[in-house]
Amino acid sequence: MNCKNLFLFFFFLVPFLSQSQEEKEQYKIPDTVPFTIDSLYREDQFYAGFHFNLVTERPSNISQESFSGGLNLGFIRDFPLNRRRNIALGVGLGWSINTYGQNLFIGKDSEGNTIFESLDGEDDYSTNRFTTQLIEAPIEFRWRTSTFDSYKFWRIYGGFRLGYVYHFKSRYRDNTQEIIVNNLSELDRFRMGATFTFGYNTFNFQFYYALNPFFKDATVDNEELGLSTLKIGLTFYIL
Repeated sequence: MNCKNLFLFFFFLVPFLSQSQEEKEQYKIPDTVPFTIDSLYREDQFYAGFHFNLVTERPSNISQESFSGGLNLGFIRDFPLNRRRNIALGVGLGWSINTYGQNLFIGKDSEGNTIFESLDGEDDYSTNRFTTQLIEAPIEFRWRTSTFDSYKFWRIYGGFRLGYVYHFKSRYRDNTQEIIVNNLSELDRFRMGATFTFGYNTFNFQFYYALNPFFKDATVDNEELGLSTLKIGLTFYIL
């Protein structure tokens, strides 16, 4: 092959080689995933908490007995209010279960009327407690030291929580009988409480103080029954 023919051969071959190289680069998979900064991040949108229930506003002959605790979990939508995104409003929906051990007997008479009695001084029963299950709507004003690339930060959240008791169960048990009551006209099913949460990273202390009593228009031993609660526990956040 002379020089002229060789030149013509390469002249027609170069466009095909160039096109082949472009196709390879077009379908080439990058070795690394590009890193982008999320400037519109949101924090602490899923939560789960464990707490101890203190029965407050008790009549003089009603006392707390045995363990009283609860669990709550849910989702809070985080709405940042400033450019730095460390101040926000949180509005959510959750579920909670709570148990309260005390010496208040709850029963029904033959006509279906509620009976409230104190078991003060009696020790022949093995179980006496009531349990509530609620749908809750937390609303929080949030301050934190978070940044887009830090998952460890201080937080202070304050607000209130609305709730509705969709299930109530009072259980009394002794050596001879078991009494379970589910429906109480005296029960205030709508719950409202003030909340305060503070902590760093994983561990966050939570306080809940009920703003209305459990029972209305109810008395025990000629005293207004009421009963309220103070919850103290830990809350864990995700995202």
